[in-house]
Amino acid sequence: MSTDDQLRFPDGFLWGAATAAYQIEGAPQADGKGPSIWDTFSHIPGKTWHGDTGDVACDSYHRYPEDVGLLQRLGVGAYRFSLSWPRIQPDGRGQANQAGLDYYRRLVDLLLEKGITPVVTLYHWDLPQALQDKGGWATRDIADLFADYAAIAAGALGDRVHRWVTLNEPWVVATVGYRDGRHAPGIADPAQAVAANHHLLLAHGRSVAALRAASPSPAQAGITLNLAIFRPVSDAAADLAEELDARHNGAYLGPLLRGAYPERLTADYSPAKVEGLVHAGDFGVITEPVDFLGVNFYAPLYAGIRQDGEPRRGEELIGPHEVLVQPEGMPVTAMNWLVDAGAFRELLVRLRDEAAGLALYVTENGSSWYDYVTQDGTVEDYERLEYLRDHLTAVHQAIAEGTDVRGYFAWSLLDNFEWAEGYAKRFGLAYVDFGTQRRILKRSGEFYAGVVRANALPGS
Repeated sequence: MSTDDQLRFPDGFLWGAATAAYQIEGAPQADGKGPSIWDTFSHIPGKTWHGDTGDVACDSYHRYPEDVGLLQRLGVGAYRFSLSWPRIQPDGRGQANQAGLDYYRRLVDLLLEKGITPVVTLYHWDLPQALQDKGGWATRDIADLFADYAAIAAGALGDRVHRWVTLNEPWVVATVGYRDGRHAPGIADPAQAVAANHHLLLAHGRSVAALRAASPSPAQAGITLNLAIFRPVSDAAADLAEELDARHNGAYLGPLLRGAYPERLTADYSPAKVEGLVHAGDFGVITEPVDFLGVNFYAPLYAGIRQDGEPRRGEELIGPHEVLVQPEGMPVTAMNWLVDAGAFRELLVRLRDEAAGLALYVTENGSSWYDYVTQDGTVEDYERLEYLRDHLTAVHQAIAEGTDVRGYFAWSLLDNFEWAEGYAKRFGLAYVDFGTQRRILKRSGEFYAGVVRANALPGS
């Protein structure tokens, strides 16, 4: 195949794969680690699929050399992983647990030895339970504690780690953890959700400054947001789609980029309209300049109105008359998420304008399907392969339209503990037999390795 048949990516484009600590590490009590909210939540009956927990997960705490070997097989230049806050500070405050830091030092050293750049996320949802016992993200002082934790991490790893993500998907933390209660800590309280929204952003700003101050070498810092495209299915739903966009995207992009929450949001969703929540100087902290924005994307969302308040098949009721719709004929993944790569291109091009001048990294993108091992020991996950191909094409199109996308991290390196879905949903480029911990690179992983090797998508 000639290069003319390929969609080439810019020279230096950073290819990677991503994971999160609680989803893969296991070893919840090893070497002085304290409990996290997910250790607690996953052990509460009825909170996760089949009562699954992350007690073992992929056992990456012990098997990380094998996982680095998978990264080598993919040929990626970077690995995005998260630190477990309670592994480093068992109670979320005070002295560092050196045994926990040593684990991450060993991982980073092995990555660098193999020519793989570590990209480290400070927080991917596993808050120390001791901090949640004092109110968690709904309390203001957590921003200072998070900055202290960031300084410890940067001081220990900053001579070898140069790119940091402060928070992963603060919308999920505030909305799914504190408003809906479907994720840890399992709270369903709009007031706490709004407070968490603000304190997460405050923690982000303070941690960016702390990372740069504590790191022994120059540190690049950013934040990862799960941004979405909302499309109305009727004229009547146009205002709803704009409202959902403001809650999901604007409540984070607004403060981070412009120092303000969207004016259209009510006090149920806007920290700025809750008396005493936003203090003088907060937006100066939140708008601390970042080096990049991480973008996680999986699926678009379609908004509709049902005046009778009764959702139809495939619809999710999100208000008295508001629903999320699955348009007829659109494919869905095993997570029941829509597949539409065009929405991904639309989002990236939108960010070209909304976040002008800011480098973008796709920090997560992937899909879950009903994978299985064939008789000859392979995993023929062609749905995921096609999803990858289409969404990488969307990234290429966005770059061609002037969007400054610098890299792409596939979600995920491994099948893992998928939060409330337990082990029922698989996102990995590598299949994990959770009984034996055997890893098998899937067909999609082989495809991705080819893309990375060529720095290009094969032509049609």
